Amino acid sequence: MTMKRERSLSPSYTPEIFRSSKIEEQTSVFIAAFSPSLSAKALQALPEFKTATHKIAAWRKPSRQKSLMPETRILYDLGHDDDGEKWAGGRLSNVLRDSQVEGVVVVARWYGGQNIGPIRFTHIENCAKEAIWKWKVADTEIKKEQAVKKQKVDDEAKQKELVKNLQERDYNIFALRKLLAQKKAQLQDEEPAPPTPQKPQTYATMTMDTLKRVDKARDATIAFILKQIDKVDEELKLVEALEDETPSTPK
Repeated sequence: MTMKRERSLSPSYTPEIFRSSKIEEQTSVFIAAFSPSLSAKALQALPEFKTATHKIAAWRKPSRQKSLMPETRILYDLGHDDDGEKWAGGRLSNVLRDSQVEGVVVVARWYGGQNIGPIRFTHIENCAKEAIWKWKVADTEIKKEQAVKKQKVDDEAKQKELVKNLQERDYNIFALRKLLAQKKAQLQDEEPAPPTPQKPQTYATMTMDTLKRVDKARDATIAFILKQIDKVDEELKLVEALEDETPSTPK
């Protein structure tokens, strides 16, 4: 027994169809095609399958019917077409079920006139598995790319939100410093010095890690200023209390 695999080249290739390599067994040839979206008839009608002796098909797609039990598994429309190769369609249905995929698989067989026995079912199954595996690889890559894009969008949104928060905190810090200066001037019975203008920060050019570090630093700055304000407030209360206790000079 000899078995040879070759890469199948097809002029009618589309991204919706994933093809297996060609398997040759004596005078028979097997090639599979899998699609998550096309119909069985569409795959069976592929130009490269036109001369095939058999175009065995199986499908497994979500049913439009809804289960009465909300926690029940998804219902599927299942079926197969032996297309003259008895028992082969059922084998393909099992491959779809075991692979846990939704879609249609078709295995084309060119019969060369020489019986090869039960090994034909092995080739039919292996072709189908390879076509499905190729789709799984492509689908995984697509999902990875989508996940990366989504993560990028999420990170950009978080970065914009953090930049906005930092800009608001800078304004709050400026206002708190101004308030602290006023209270200190009141404590020392002086005119408050004008606040030093703040230079705008270029947060938009910072990395997310840098923004997070700056965010922590701003938290610490605000906490420090608030403590200073509390301290000055206590001193002001003490001064007011002392002034209240000082007897007034009789007129």
